[in-house]
Amino acid sequence: MTRVRRIGLFGGTFDPPHDAHVALARLALAELALDELRWIPAGQPWQKARQITPAGHREAMVRLAMGEEPRFRLERCEIRRAGPSFTLDTVRELQALEPGAQWFLIIGQDQYAGLHTWRDWRELLSRVTLAVANRPGVAVEPHPDVKAAAHQVVPLPMLDIASTDIRARVAAGQDIGTLVPVSVARYIEANHLYRAPRG
Repeated sequence: MTRVRRIGLFGGTFDPPHDAHVALARLALAELALDELRWIPAGQPWQKARQITPAGHREAMVRLAMGEEPRFRLERCEIRRAGPSFTLDTVRELQALEPGAQWFLIIGQDQYAGLHTWRDWRELLSRVTLAVANRPGVAVEPHPDVKAAAHQVVPLPMLDIASTDIRARVAAGQDIGTLVPVSVARYIEANHLYRAPRG
């Protein structure tokens, strides 16, 4: 009997990817017994109001953050796809390519709380097992409609680091060496990302 492959999907803006992302990805490999975890940088996140860093930079930083872990893979489908990035489109596309696998969608607590606003979220829940990253000391309940829908949830603890804070620290000229992988910090410095506008 063929063993079912277990694949984790870890999407995000990754602007920039940081140590909490890496720790969560490694934890997901272990806790969910994954054969593979796919980092999926968003192309055009439909719920982000701010201007995001060009996809090429975010993809390069994700590659650096992934390091040498052989079970990490970069998935470029959302960067390649035109228009807003919807998670369900990504899940449908990847499941069509590998229909026999078991799929785990790794999301944050805040995303879980707002899942009822996602496009066709009921279909999404029918296709994946959710792995929800819980920020320390923050309890977030899903919307009653989501709670009532049949779905599986695996809790994963997450370090309290936010990309917003990292961008602010860079703009203020502060050190981010303890918050992102060394290679990512060097990339941000070399490419002058997140600097405060002059004048």
